[in-house]
Amino acid sequence: MEQRNENKTELKMIKMSDVQSQTVDWLWYPFIPYGKLTIIQGDPGDGKTTLVLNIAARLSKGEGLDNDMKVTEPVNIIYQTAEDGLADTVKPRLELAEAVCERIMVIDETEKSLSMIDERLETAIKQTGARVLILDPIQAYLGGTMDMNRANEARDMTKRLSLLAEKYKCAILLIGHMNKAGGNKAAYRGMGSIDFFAVARSVLLVGRIEGEPDLRAVVQIKNNLAAFGHSKAFRLTETGFEWIGDYEITADEVLGGIAPKVNKLEQAKKLLRELAETSTSVQSSEIFDMAEELNISKRTLENAKKELGIKARRIGNSWYWDLDKAKPE
Repeated sequence: MEQRNENKTELKMIKMSDVQSQTVDWLWYPFIPYGKLTIIQGDPGDGKTTLVLNIAARLSKGEGLDNDMKVTEPVNIIYQTAEDGLADTVKPRLELAEAVCERIMVIDETEKSLSMIDERLETAIKQTGARVLILDPIQAYLGGTMDMNRANEARDMTKRLSLLAEKYKCAILLIGHMNKAGGNKAAYRGMGSIDFFAVARSVLLVGRIEGEPDLRAVVQIKNNLAAFGHSKAFRLTETGFEWIGDYEITADEVLGGIAPKVNKLEQAKKLLRELAETSTSVQSSEIFDMAEELNISKRTLENAKKELGIKARRIGNSWYWDLDKAKPE
């Protein structure tokens, strides 16, 4: 008698003609997409949780960190943490960031610890309408039997989580500690199996900036959905968190503990001030050419122009920058 294969799965085909094209919706372009998984990783104590809590605080008020975080109304957020006490650590930090705490919710794990495949995650997103779910750190939400270094187990778990993100158009942020191996690529200094890195559409590295004890860098080390975003920075002070924005630093400099070769913004300001010593007005195309020779991007040059209070004006068909208005050092 022929034995039936109980594990046989029925073949189902999908015609691409039946698939409806969709554009990616962004919480923070090009760093955090809605409906996908984003990993934010770094060494313990380097500011990952501080960054995420401050993003959550801004979103709860209907605000963004910068102009690329397009938020039109307050956002509901689910924030799960296994490392910090809610009453003595998380709540005071949210209050310091002036969060609307009513919009930041936590699944109660008193009776049973949560895992990445827990059905309560979907129920909570459905009930609250949360657009952001944060698991901090991801290592704590693997469940007792799962080995994150085994590829098949990691793939299955992250696949289920990514389907949940897609179903509810929710941005799921996985906060991960880096492993201790030095000198490796950022991807492989991640959180165990490379499959975690593979399933995430965006991966951000948060780390210290050598020689700047209060500063932390945010560098994108993976992006499957758009061009890489410009590196950012924020400052940790006694009074809290201060967003700085664009900063010239690479992932290798962060991982290697190397001071950035040159702060390009300062270099751009120096270029404009030196030009101002000999010229009151210079054609913008000439300035862009000079900056390009110094490997200064147009965006960084525009930021320097703004910080120095320089205005542009049109003469005929050309634009000129009035350098006599440049703020001195």
